[in-house]
Amino acid sequence: MVTVKHKRCPGNWREASGGYALSLRARRRAEINIPPELPDILKQFTKAAIRTQPHDVLQWSAGYFSALSKGEPLPVKDRIEMPVATQKTDTGLTPGLLKVLHKQLSPKGRVSMIELEKKWKHLCLPVEQLRALLQLDNFGDEVEWLKVLALGCSILGGSLMTSVKYACEILTTDPEGGPARIPFDTFSFIYTYLASIDGEMPDYKVEAFLSALKGQADQQNGMVQPRNFLTQAS
Repeated sequence: MVTVKHKRCPGNWREASGGYALSLRARRRAEINIPPELPDILKQFTKAAIRTQPHDVLQWSAGYFSALSKGEPLPVKDRIEMPVATQKTDTGLTPGLLKVLHKQLSPKGRVSMIELEKKWKHLCLPVEQLRALLQLDNFGDEVEWLKVLALGCSILGGSLMTSVKYACEILTTDPEGGPARIPFDTFSFIYTYLASIDGEMPDYKVEAFLSALKGQADQQNGMVQPRNFLTQAS
């Protein structure tokens, strides 16, 4: 019977092998390059997601990074909000989401239907709701953004006065909780447009209302605030 003797590996070979493995791991770590701006990008993205509370995070994320890469206004709410009481579900339009759309689309004045639907989807809003909204007027391939905003306010408000109140709160440059002032000309356009869509208020009543309101606006540097017309309406 032949006995095979196993030779032990020299100690220096084991040491060399261990040193090689450590060197390889060190090189691999050195090869992982983390862009210096990445942590801040992810931090801002996380804060934006928490503030906006999108129903479909992946869909919203696509819109977020698309806007970020193009230097466009981001689909991000100013603050966390609860759905308004008039909504049947928590998946529909809110004042905060309408304000986001305003920031994204108002600089262009007129926007294509394709772009409007794209921005709408990025906020995870039901496309059916947008189509129902647009059916209230005879829009073509392009839409006047301020009219779409006015119709959005009518969905939120339910009544003409509540709708224009939402318009003031969305369009104002006053800080949150402030008087929510907007230029009289902007208010007049939205009020007249929504009254025409409603079709129940005669033109002479619209003109009389705006004439009385203009007197107050002239004393407020041409600005209107909800306190002016809500008091007048009551």
